Amino acid sequence: MPTLEFGLDTFLPVTVDESGSPIAGDQVIRNTVEEAVLAEAVGLDSFNIGEHYRTEFMDSAGHVVLAAIASRTERIRLGTSVTVLSTQDPVRLYTDFATLDAVSNGRAQLIVGRGSLTESFPLFGFDLADYEELFEEKLDLLVRLLREQPVTWSGKFRSALTNQFVSPPIPEGHIPTWVGVGGTPQSVVRAARFGLPLMLAIIGGQPERFAPYVELYKRALQQHGQSELPVGLHTLGFVAETDDEASRIQWPYYREQFEWAAQERGWRPPTYEHFLAEVDHGSMYVGSPETVAHRIAAVVRTLSLSRFDLHYAIGRIPHEQRMATIELFGREVIPRVRELLAATREADDALAEAVRS
Repeated sequence: MPTLEFGLDTFLPVTVDESGSPIAGDQVIRNTVEEAVLAEAVGLDSFNIGEHYRTEFMDSAGHVVLAAIASRTERIRLGTSVTVLSTQDPVRLYTDFATLDAVSNGRAQLIVGRGSLTESFPLFGFDLADYEELFEEKLDLLVRLLREQPVTWSGKFRSALTNQFVSPPIPEGHIPTWVGVGGTPQSVVRAARFGLPLMLAIIGGQPERFAPYVELYKRALQQHGQSELPVGLHTLGFVAETDDEASRIQWPYYREQFEWAAQERGWRPPTYEHFLAEVDHGSMYVGSPETVAHRIAAVVRTLSLSRFDLHYAIGRIPHEQRMATIELFGREVIPRVRELLAATREADDALAEAVRS
């Protein structure tokens, strides 16, 4: 079984101080660098930043923040929790992350997606009516740039390339690129068709309902003549010393965040009962290290995961509490998950041996 990787994801939310007042955006960015440095120190495999163009998130230039983190770290992979490829220029995206890969000594990675929020479309002059076609075309160009330079390519939404080299060059296999999927079969099949790893983004509901998508992905890989590729999960969570403390800290910020989302998207406003249901059985990994570890181990087995990325500390949770959850996740949760999975494998092997004999 391949090694399970653990990452942390963030959108650089504008957090609050001890008095409940929002801190300045520049301080949010500096705090995030410190959070990433701690993530490496406690054993995380990757630190990943989203992409938004909103007043509540400071992640509009994630590659710059990742480069700052690269200067303070040595091992941890540095990537995106989502890059909204539909409104990016694949050539510029390539140059940004090829440069990040160079300054970080080969640690850059990407997750590309269509984006669940749409503010980047009017901001960069794209039509939402082209939502699907934009992503398909730009993914095609990005994959070519990563795999087979020089590139000769033409499309509908940007100028053509003829025998084009784009600098800086990257060694073969660098900048691993995943396709982020929110739950449509077409997106799952697209990832398989391009031969890219699949990252499931689950922010609500029981994760088990995504098992059919994993099976669909495996079948599609075979049908398109692709080798077996890893599946990852991006989901939400917060770790504290006890279950009660974790819920007490996370709930008011979760409520605030999802009340904003409910107003924008027409969702039902969150209730505490709904929050607890997500914590107990859904896509909120909130609790003590032991509780969170058992829930992660279960979903890793259910979805056959090779990577688990925790979008930690949802909402405006203060920096000090964000640091505390990173510490617990790295030092206590991850080792415990590995113990639980190893024990399960040993039990399965013993059962198989007993059946054979």
